[in-house]
Amino acid sequence: MPSHLFADHAAAQPPERGPVDALITQTRRLRVDVDAVRRDAVADGGDAAVRWQRALCDLAVHQLNDLDDHLAQLRDGPPRTGGDPAAPAVPESTEPGRGSLLSRVGSAEWNLLTDEATWSGELYDILGRDRAAPPLSLDEIPSLVHPEDQPQLTSMVTDCLIDGKPIDGEFRILRSDGRERQVHMMGEPVLAADGSTASMWAVLRDVSELRRSQRVLRESRDSLQRHHDIAQTEHRLAVALQEAVLPPWRGSLRLPHGGPGRLDLAAQYLPSATSALIGGDWYDAMELPGGDALLSVGDLTGHGVAVASGMAMLLGALRGMAVAGARPGHLAEPGHIMGWLNQLLDATAQPALGSAVCCRFDPATHLLTWAQAGHPAPLLFRDGTGRALTPPKGVLLGATSGAAYEQADEQLRPGDLLLLHTDGLVPRRDRDTATGLLLSLASRFTGARTAQDCVRTVVEEFGEAPREDDACLLVARV
Repeated sequence: MPSHLFADHAAAQPPERGPVDALITQTRRLRVDVDAVRRDAVADGGDAAVRWQRALCDLAVHQLNDLDDHLAQLRDGPPRTGGDPAAPAVPESTEPGRGSLLSRVGSAEWNLLTDEATWSGELYDILGRDRAAPPLSLDEIPSLVHPEDQPQLTSMVTDCLIDGKPIDGEFRILRSDGRERQVHMMGEPVLAADGSTASMWAVLRDVSELRRSQRVLRESRDSLQRHHDIAQTEHRLAVALQEAVLPPWRGSLRLPHGGPGRLDLAAQYLPSATSALIGGDWYDAMELPGGDALLSVGDLTGHGVAVASGMAMLLGALRGMAVAGARPGHLAEPGHIMGWLNQLLDATAQPALGSAVCCRFDPATHLLTWAQAGHPAPLLFRDGTGRALTPPKGVLLGATSGAAYEQADEQLRPGDLLLLHTDGLVPRRDRDTATGLLLSLASRFTGARTAQDCVRTVVEEFGEAPREDDACLLVARV
């Protein structure tokens, strides 16, 4: 029989940190006491009563060990894999007396000299036998065992009777009521005075519920691991997609054909500190065929690969619509672009909501024409002060069919700084408060030489604080 040395480690108990730790401490103390009783039973002799006591102590130690492990898992929580789903419920047994240990542990002894068998009443219940029926002999026991497990039982019994090896194994039994139960069997040979095997005793424990619980726990752990792996894969895909669409700007980007009225541009993406998945925020700047510049920032609601791919689709559509609408004699109107994007989101198979701001800048006249869809207004900094532009009317993209988006004009001057951003740039602040904090940077922007310096100022001020959502920042300097 395996030896249990739990008593040797009784002093190394962790300090109590709550109700679960208190239960763990009590369980380990009880386990030490049971193990002491077991050692006394071994020292007292080898009659049937002592063997029964020793076997029960072994089983109790096994159960307390399982209980200790389960309480430790309860204290430590589920495995760390991206999310935290609820532990699955363990099905309750419909067996009579499920809550009693003795109802699930039975004993038997088979006398090889007299061919007599003795069963406890609990063993009849475990095997689903009528207590009035005679106990089965060793040769008859395999008739109750699942065909696939019969060779294992035969091997264990043979090794016990011939080689004197203890029995310690599990097999399935098929009860007369049609139920299949998992049984753990522990036993030893009883030797006669001449050293031959006189009988064999065994203790059988119904471990069906325990194994079912372990299986559910294992499946739950595997499911959590799969969920974690899927989440990591989605995260990598979303990051790769976002990096392909929003490459980092490491320096000022000057539009190649802007002439004297060119824009100095810089942008930055700031990831969320609390979400493992990439969101749908974007920034973009492009030169239109007529020489105007198109600036946009936006945010598609949600996180993950689907949202990142939706953002890429929306940004590609915005660019295509802007180019298609800008041709000789025609300008790409930001209000029309917002309306087209709204129709696109409204017609998608998976409806989504988004906010955006779209600006067209004429480098010759310095006129800025812009429209917005439920998005924070651009901030204009001039001569050491800043203000938010008055937004024209516009609802969220995808919120309603056929929405119309108004436009507004703003005359810019050389040296003006335009800041476009998505919600979440200033962590844990409402929109009005965030706007005020960004406008307070006006004096620091005055001394900045480039748009990239202004972006760096914003990141230094707000980039380190934990943010609940990701954000984008686009700075344009005339």
